[in-house]
Amino acid sequence: QVQLVESGGGLVQPGGSLRLSCAASGSIFRINTMGWYRQAPGKQRELVAAVTSGGSTNYADSVKGRFTISRDNAKNTVYLQMNTLKPEDTGVYYCNLKVVRLDYWGQGTQVTVSS
Repeated sequence: QVQLVESGGGLVQPGGSLRLSCAASGSIFRINTMGWYRQAPGKQRELVAAVTSGGSTNYADSVKGRFTISRDNAKNTVYLQMNTLKPEDTGVYYCNLKVVRLDYWGQGTQVTVSS
């Protein structure tokens, strides 16, 4: 059984920074993609950023230049450094692990950007 545990959400002022972490445990195939999705109230869940086990990254246009995704394969952990946060970044951020055709999700962590 795969488990994803997220941490690092919270309340931050516009222009501030937060760092999210997600640690995966269990039986994990070494070739996989880890990423972050977010869901704002009344909106669909959307991809924020993802990184493959080989290090290739993908970002939503809205976060390019402000967010950086990284991972530590030895620890099965993915990070999301979020800088220059905007109110529209507010939402529940979910960690995702894709292994072949399987999707695993974390419980979500709230990020609120407000003055």
